[in-house]
Amino acid sequence: MSATYPPLSRKLVNIVMLSLTGLCTLLVVSALLTILVYLLWNGAHALNLNFFIKLPAPVGQSGGGVSNAIVGTLKLLALATVSGVPIGLLGGIYLSEFAGGWSAFTVRYTTDLLNGVPSVVMGIFVYTLVVLPMHHFSTLAGGIALGIMMIPIALRSTEDFLRAVPRSLREGGLALGASKSETIFTIVIPAAIYGILTGIMLDVARVAGETAPLLFTAFGNQFNSPGWLQPTASLPVVIYNYAISPYDEWHQQAWAAGFVLLSGLLVVSILARLVLARGKKMSHG
Repeated sequence: MSATYPPLSRKLVNIVMLSLTGLCTLLVVSALLTILVYLLWNGAHALNLNFFIKLPAPVGQSGGGVSNAIVGTLKLLALATVSGVPIGLLGGIYLSEFAGGWSAFTVRYTTDLLNGVPSVVMGIFVYTLVVLPMHHFSTLAGGIALGIMMIPIALRSTEDFLRAVPRSLREGGLALGASKSETIFTIVIPAAIYGILTGIMLDVARVAGETAPLLFTAFGNQFNSPGWLQPTASLPVVIYNYAISPYDEWHQQAWAAGFVLLSGLLVVSILARLVLARGKKMSHG
């Protein structure tokens, strides 16, 4: 039996709850801005054009940059997206449109378990599976490690957005003579495409800051890494290595690299929200 409040009490509860919600939002935003400002303050000296286009300087010399780590991070994320997202998309389509009973339960349970595996364990697994047989670290191994980590989020987000598509669209496609697969790929997926893209972008942002699996797979490189079969630098690993070093110059570059990485993740997250908002606007328009 629901409780009833006098009009004045309802207004008071509403004001208190809105105030608490606004306060919590302000605290979260303030924490993010504080971290960004702190990173910028400590790394401002190292943020210049050379930081983005030059290779790391030798120990004891000032200047230099992390262009190898920026390029390496982009390569790792591209390879992870290519290797992990298609599996997640197909798994999400299977769960949403085909699976039922024990098969659906098994896939969802396995996916949730995979999502809970620590990233360092994922790094050790790919180290054993890829690095040891190849006898060296590589961009390929790092991309595979991040790709496996992307599968659970891509799968569950795809399933959720596909399930949000009204059943009437499916029934309409079948009524017009389309097969089930044709209905899925020409009607259902296009209707949920903005949500799926949002999930993929947030998935990329989630693995972009991972350090532990890359220490066991891509390792690092002081130079630009050619191709996909050589060790490569990445921003998270550079931040880790520079932060624990005894050199002040490297500490400043670690702060600057942290600011660049966090700013990139923030931009991707904002773009993902804009894509989702555009999808909702078009669906209601």
